Amino acid sequence: MRFISYLRSLCFAAMLVVISTSAFAQIGISVEFGPPALPVYEQPLCPGDGYLWTPGYWAYGEDDYYWVPGTWVEAPEVGYLWTPPYWGWGGNGYLFHEGYWGSEIGFYGGINYGYGYYGRGYEGGRWDHDHFFYNREANNVNITNIHNTYNTTIINNNSNNHVSYNGGNGGIERRPTREEENAGNGRHVQAVAAQRQHEQTARGNPELRAAANQGKPPIAATGRPGDFRGNAVPAREAGGPYHPADRRAADRPVNAPVARPENNVPRPPSASHARDLPSHPAPTPRDTGNSQLDQRFQQQQQKLYTQQNQDHQKLQQKQEQDHQRQTQQNARPARDQQAEQRRQQQTQQVEQRHQQQTQQLEQKHQQQSQRVDQRQAQQQQRQQGRQPNRNEPRPGGGGHDN
Repeated sequence: MRFISYLRSLCFAAMLVVISTSAFAQIGISVEFGPPALPVYEQPLCPGDGYLWTPGYWAYGEDDYYWVPGTWVEAPEVGYLWTPPYWGWGGNGYLFHEGYWGSEIGFYGGINYGYGYYGRGYEGGRWDHDHFFYNREANNVNITNIHNTYNTTIINNNSNNHVSYNGGNGGIERRPTREEENAGNGRHVQAVAAQRQHEQTARGNPELRAAANQGKPPIAATGRPGDFRGNAVPAREAGGPYHPADRRAADRPVNAPVARPENNVPRPPSASHARDLPSHPAPTPRDTGNSQLDQRFQQQQQKLYTQQNQDHQKLQQKQEQDHQRQTQQNARPARDQQAEQRRQQQTQQVEQRHQQQTQQLEQKHQQQSQRVDQRQAQQQQRQQGRQPNRNEPRPGGGGHDN
């Protein structure tokens, strides 16, 4: 068993290297203008027990935003909920943060997607053991076919807010809570195959492009993933005035990672100032089966966590002092711009260093765990080699009686 555990550790280490490399080397796409407002539409009828609602959103490709219809999707695991994707301002443009499945709802930009997703958490239903119970106040459910329902009144103060992005000019001004940060760093499952195919189908439909539908897509939601012709629902109206933007310079690579929630290593946010940086997530205990190793790793995590948050505070104080001094000196606009660029560079450099420190600590812990498993496997092999084989006949005697 120890040898099997060792092999598993080697496989996990190889997978960790691949994930870490793809997470930090991949170049994201920055869109200089935000997506259109969320369209207003009716939720299609839930097709059956175990399906969860995944709200529609604007994606981007081929020089334009396109609408990915909301749809009902079967959860990949019992107890899992869907955290929707969102667009967030990253200092130089709007970056797309992918949705994911997990046991807790994470941060989705404070976007009011409706039908249980009103900017924070999820009020559309809950898991009770191995059954999902639907809140009929938020979901279109046929109680003749689905009996696990309940009614809880929902107070939605953002019902008229259809803004589809966080931060930037006109975006939702909301930061993640500590609980949402912890959820975002927990175990995740990426969008399932049906969801990915659903998005690709939407991308290939020219009618779903913002330039064609002016923010009012003809297919706003579907009863099942990819079912664009059957139980599809058109948008009732656009969520706000459509303002076409100059798309010629919209796409350009930026040195920021695409948000990949399946990777549990914190990514450097594209904040312009240290005051805009969220606190690093608190260390979470590990259980590798070696309590001494896990305890030492947790102590190292806590030390790094304290150090990195102190770095944030020091940089914030320094930047605020520089800003005050510049204000007192009545600096010219050109110098203001240079100072702003310098602060942004300082912030990104600090977060890149923190990212590398966290990744190195994770890899060091994994290597130590592998060495421990390897030593235990070798000791077990030596012990087995010293034990006599009871199936061999003893000297001077015959074999086993039949």
